[in-house]
Amino acid sequence: MGRLVRIAAPREALVVDVDEPEPGPGEVRIETLYSGISAGTELTAYRGSNPYLNSEWDPQRRLFVAGGTTQSYPLDGWGYEEVGRVVAAGSADDEDLVGQLVWGSWGHRTSAVRPTAYVRSRLLPEGARPLTGVFGKIGGIAMNAVLDADIHVGEDVVVFGAGVPGQITGQLARLNGGRVTVVDPVEPRRRLAERLGAVRTLDPTTEDVARAVRDATDHRGADVVIEMSGSYHALHEAVRTVAYSSKVVAAGFFQGPAEPVRLGDEFHHNRVNIVGSQISGVAPHLQHRWDEVRMSTTVLELERNGQLDLEALVTHVVDAEEAPHAFAMLDEHPQDAMQVVLDYGGGR
Repeated sequence: MGRLVRIAAPREALVVDVDEPEPGPGEVRIETLYSGISAGTELTAYRGSNPYLNSEWDPQRRLFVAGGTTQSYPLDGWGYEEVGRVVAAGSADDEDLVGQLVWGSWGHRTSAVRPTAYVRSRLLPEGARPLTGVFGKIGGIAMNAVLDADIHVGEDVVVFGAGVPGQITGQLARLNGGRVTVVDPVEPRRRLAERLGAVRTLDPTTEDVARAVRDATDHRGADVVIEMSGSYHALHEAVRTVAYSSKVVAAGFFQGPAEPVRLGDEFHHNRVNIVGSQISGVAPHLQHRWDEVRMSTTVLELERNGQLDLEALVTHVVDAEEAPHAFAMLDEHPQDAMQVVLDYGGGR
C-alpha cells in the first residue's frame, strides 16, 4: 500500500492510502524520493481557482467552454516536480534501469509506474544530486520563457517575480548574455536574485519600476521583459517597462479578470508585443529542434555543470506526510517559502 496527496476540496489536502501497481512489459516502477510543490499551478487547484475546475477545456477547438468542468474534486495525482529511483522492471530487457534516478511528473505519491521510453528520456544527469530532480519541469517552464524571449548578448532583461520559476529564468537570461533586473516585493527573494547574478533588483511596492529601468537604459526601456509572477499588476508594469516595439513574455499563470491591465496606455502607444509562454508548446520557429524534454534536460545539465544554482531555491524539506501543512503554509504565507519539497525518504 502506498500513500498519495489528495486535494479533497478547496483548501483541503489529505494524505491517503493508494494501491501500488506492479510494472508490466515495457514499464518500470519508480519509488519517489522527493516531490516539489508548485506554488503556482498547484495552488490554483488547492484554492479552487484553476480554470479546469470551473469550465471545460475543448482540446479540438482549444477553448474553455462554460457549462461543464474538465476536472473536479477530489483531485489525485497533482504535482509535476518528482524525482525517484527505479526499483523494478516489467521486462528483462529493461533491468538496466533498476537503480537509476529519474525525474518527471507523477504526482505526490510514494511510487508510480511509467513506460520505459518515458523513463529513459528523463534519467537524472550522472553525478547530479537527487534533490535537483524536482526542478526538471519547472526548469523547463523557465527555459521555455527564455527561448520565447529571444535574448541577445548585452540586452537589458527584466524579470517580474522572484519565486522559483523567476529565479531560474533570471539565471538562464544571464547565461544568455542579458543584464538582468529582477522585480519582486519580497526582500529576501530580491537578495537571493542578486546573489544568483542579477545586476539590480527593484521593489514594485516602493519604486516606479518602469521609470527606474528607463533611467538606467538611457530612457530606452528593457529590451525584453519576462513576467513570471502571474500578477496582472506586474503584467501592466511589464508593459510600461519594455522598450518601444519590444516584447513582454507572459509566462505566469494568471487568475481571474485582468482589471489592472490598461491596454490603452503604453501597450497601445508603444506597440508592445505580449507573447504567451506555456510549457505545452515551444515557439514555432524552434519546434523542429526543441521540445519539453530537451528544455528540462538542459536545465538539469546546467545545474550539474555548476552553471545554475537550483538547490539555493529550496527553503523547506518536510516529510511527505506533512503535505497538508505544507500546502496551507504556501497558501497563507507565500512570502515565507520558495521551493517546498516533500521527502519520501530521499534524505535517508
